[in-house]
Amino acid sequence: MKFDKNILGIDCEKETQRVCAFIGEQMLSWRKKGAVIGISGGIDSAVCAELLVRTLGKDKVFGLILPEKESSPKSVVYAEKQAQKMGIAYETIDITPTLEGFGTYAKRDKVIKEIFPEFEEGFRSKITLPSDLLGRDAMGFFTLTIEDREGRVKSARLKKDALNSIVAATDSKQRTRMMHLYHYAESMYYAVCGTTNRTETLQGFFVKFGDGGVDIEPIAHLYKVQVLALGEYLGVIQEIREREPSPDTFSFEVSDEEFFFRMPYDKLDFLLYAWENDVPVGEICAVMDLEEVQVRRAFRDFKSKHKATEHLRALPPSLLD
Repeated sequence: MKFDKNILGIDCEKETQRVCAFIGEQMLSWRKKGAVIGISGGIDSAVCAELLVRTLGKDKVFGLILPEKESSPKSVVYAEKQAQKMGIAYETIDITPTLEGFGTYAKRDKVIKEIFPEFEEGFRSKITLPSDLLGRDAMGFFTLTIEDREGRVKSARLKKDALNSIVAATDSKQRTRMMHLYHYAESMYYAVCGTTNRTETLQGFFVKFGDGGVDIEPIAHLYKVQVLALGEYLGVIQEIREREPSPDTFSFEVSDEEFFFRMPYDKLDFLLYAWENDVPVGEICAVMDLEEVQVRRAFRDFKSKHKATEHLRALPPSLLD
């Protein structure tokens, strides 16, 4: 297939039919009564929920909205509006007490205070990678940024041990949500539906046994731009379709681009497709109006992330035949 600006275009009606058939076949083979899905207020979960409703009917889809004290207030509002639009049963559960009991915030803040001793309750924090990967060559080192109550911002480069500790604490948010999803799924004899797209899957932008620990992944074959197109076709509410994608796990708001991907999805997905399919660099440059050094820089980043996250996509090694 020729690489051009329409390479990621999809027939949304046919794709909906294909995904719904896949969901139906899996549910039938497992003899599950329905599906539970976490609705985050983002496009991926909204599209998956819409697909479930079209496959199973609204009475066999149960939504869980699982905010915590650092979630964006918009997330609950949009998630509830989307659930109400679909007419499904849902429940909103604040997971803050569970996270506090585990020590999520305390464990993370202990690391932050070692870097910024003044950090305290009421301050905000986030971690980011260098932006504009296509515009400049910068090493992929994470930066910790804090903001005090007066809006003053400070940043520092994170050493590996500090980064690992902050990520480990933060990942407990996704794993706590999955614990709630499986509680409801098992009590109702439902399947847990995942919401990870192809862009995230390829680069390892998910948490093992968190948002990656599910029974079925209906959109893991679709790039983010394709999910957005499907969202419009399926009638996902406008607020979600126009929202900037974010992991929504930090008190200081950060986008997917800032936190992980280092470029916007409208460039990322085309370059990922080209990388996956061995499209010649010269052809990519001509179609996307990029220089060879930019494409190779992006490919180096893709390869590094893909290799570093191989274990996330694999079953645990064993000596089973």
